[in-house]
Amino acid sequence: MALDGAFLACLRQELICALPEARIDKIHQPGREELLIALRFRGGNRKLYLSAGANSPRLHFTEQAPENPAQPPMFCMLLRKRLTGGRLAAIRQEGLERALYLDFDCISELGEPVRLTLAVEIMGRHSNIILIGPDGRIIDAIKRVDPAMSSVRPILPGLPYEVPPAPAGKYDLTAHTPDQIVTALKGGKDAPLSKALQAVTTGLSPLSCRELAYRATAGQDSPVSTLTPREWEKLADCLHRVRNAVLTGEKQVPYLITKPDGTPLEFSFQPIIQYGLEATGQEMESFSALLDTFYYKRAQAERMRVKGHDLLRVLTTATERVNRKLNVQRQELATAENRETLRLYGDLIHANMHLISPGASQAELVNYYDENCATITVPLDPALSAAANAQKYYKDYRRAQTAQRMLTDRIAAGEQEQIYLESVFDSLSRASSTRELEELRTELETEGYLRRQKGKQKPPPAMKPLTFRSDDGFTIYVGRNNLENDRLTLRVAKGSDVWLHTKNIPGSHVIVVCEGQTPPDRTLEQAAILAATHSKAVDSVQVPVDYAAAKYVKKPSGAKPGMVIYTDNRTAYVNPDPALCDRLKVE
Repeated sequence: MALDGAFLACLRQELICALPEARIDKIHQPGREELLIALRFRGGNRKLYLSAGANSPRLHFTEQAPENPAQPPMFCMLLRKRLTGGRLAAIRQEGLERALYLDFDCISELGEPVRLTLAVEIMGRHSNIILIGPDGRIIDAIKRVDPAMSSVRPILPGLPYEVPPAPAGKYDLTAHTPDQIVTALKGGKDAPLSKALQAVTTGLSPLSCRELAYRATAGQDSPVSTLTPREWEKLADCLHRVRNAVLTGEKQVPYLITKPDGTPLEFSFQPIIQYGLEATGQEMESFSALLDTFYYKRAQAERMRVKGHDLLRVLTTATERVNRKLNVQRQELATAENRETLRLYGDLIHANMHLISPGASQAELVNYYDENCATITVPLDPALSAAANAQKYYKDYRRAQTAQRMLTDRIAAGEQEQIYLESVFDSLSRASSTRELEELRTELETEGYLRRQKGKQKPPPAMKPLTFRSDDGFTIYVGRNNLENDRLTLRVAKGSDVWLHTKNIPGSHVIVVCEGQTPPDRTLEQAAILAATHSKAVDSVQVPVDYAAAKYVKKPSGAKPGMVIYTDNRTAYVNPDPALCDRLKVE
């Protein structure tokens, strides 16, 4: 991440400008390592979010409202006691160090004015939020560090607060000129320019150093020893721009970088071009909005990954179980199909009992059912008499006959379950929010693939289906999952509406709302394209899509969610088109 000292300096200027004469109204601690401070000032109020989490340390304004615990933690109660009502006097930063110091003018328990400082240290797993008294001693911290954890810098109540140790021998753009940094690079170790910049500067993240090298060397990141005079000039100019952005705010741009799928990748205080077409850049309205969006989307993506992986594991296990069961049943069915041989053996033994010697393991008998009366070898159990052997074959025949009838039904049910699980796989592959994952989880719980969570709250109202509008003005609904498919087809759709679904391919149910009108061919074609795009065949061409009036679509009794039968249908062949879906989608 690029929350380096330079980015923090830009953020500090934004916080100072946005909080004139701000006072603390409320303090909450929604998580073990995070705080939410409500600030009020003339003309409005803002919520300041602070986090000391190892993966996401930061501070910024936020519009989110995390849920607070029923009982506030001790550190939160201490801050409420000491800081509530305090006026924000200053926000300080030592050079380009990754720590901000928020000074508050408060009133002590004795009614005397006192200045307290909230230190927000943003240093990866060493991040912390520390309350410091007017005497420079630690009052408490959100993460206490005893000598056993760190002999270099323990953080405990009563100890003097020491600033994080600065790296020795490194250059800071607030205290050194770009020319001094260039001189240090020329006299340092020979390495790729981005690595060399990291080695001699402080306050610049690897992303910032790579960007400086990319701009100076036209994307080559050449070794320091090979840089031309022109490249040194370009590097000095880029360093001047960074310095001006940090010190004066000139050309500061809150810049969010995302992957093509929308997942947040990086952020910076200036535009980033090093990723080329592999990522997309977007200017944000403020640094706080940038951080709020970045970390919210990243947390959402992580939640999606964890929950999606959980559901994927359940579906994979269920599919493997069904496949194994079907393979065994099909083998048993193949055996049962040879049952006539068992009856033949029984009949021949029964007709030739006088020719079979006691204790024989086999008998050569004439097959009277064969037109040539050929002789066949009939296996026998030596421990049984001829009559008992005949009865055993009759018993096996009746068992095979029953097995074939039962296995045929079970195999059909297993194949339907296979189709159902494939449809859930397809819905999971297209899920784009945690809410959709929760609906899939609810579906799997209802069908018995997942245990219901104890104490689980009442599920939220069902999501609305995806809504599109054809170029002819017809509303088109697309289901997100099997439960929504059932609601659409069996409850929302009227008899005259048009129902569409990919032929023998897992996908969404699509409904064209007709309201008594006959939809034109263009609308039906666009609806078929939506059905093909929201299916497992999204990467195929000439996808078959069945369509029929909704009144001809029925759900068999006991069928799995999303499973229907239909008649009076026709089939269209279309190519999936995600761009058309984006154009027709109704927000």
